[in-house]
Amino acid sequence: MAFTLPELTYDYDALDRAIDPMTMEIHHTKHHNTYVTKLNDAIAGTAHEGEALESLLKQVSGLPAAVRNNGGGHYNHSLFWKMLSPNGGGAPTGAVASAIDSAFGSFDAFQEQFTNAALGRFGSGWAWLIATPQGVKVTSTPNQDNPIMDVAEDKGAPILGLDVWEHAYYLRYQNRRPDYVAAFWEVVNWDEVNRLLADAG
Repeated sequence: MAFTLPELTYDYDALDRAIDPMTMEIHHTKHHNTYVTKLNDAIAGTAHEGEALESLLKQVSGLPAAVRNNGGGHYNHSLFWKMLSPNGGGAPTGAVASAIDSAFGSFDAFQEQFTNAALGRFGSGWAWLIATPQGVKVTSTPNQDNPIMDVAEDKGAPILGLDVWEHAYYLRYQNRRPDYVAAFWEVVNWDEVNRLLADAG
């Protein structure tokens, strides 16, 4: 079964207070779609055709770079769209709020550490909040790597991720990554983050 581009649950203009509609449309229909196409091409006719995406990524060190790059791109973006919501923003509640307070002391302290991870990632990559057996942790990965890959420095279940590739923000923010990261907090879907944390448990 070939991988497919997931549909968004909101319109491209729904997140406009943080991310402009054209960026959303290009990001979804062009960038993400390209990762899906190239991933399918990379595994077509191999023993890995039909294998679950998570399974591929957990053994990615032994697979071609095309699987790592495009499989990571597909996985990361499929999560990212769900982590955003027109009704998002504000501070988390529930289990995520408790986990953040336990790990970082406060939401503000977490927000600062996550923002620093996003701004400190040189070139293209992602900032993450991951669930580990020891609690939640902030990390970042280069390119389209993610924390479920066997090559990841910090491994865990991603529960919040921010794409800091320039294609995610360049039309509105140009080189102003800090402005994009600040706007991201206005559309975070904390309900989805709570769901992912529960699944990780």
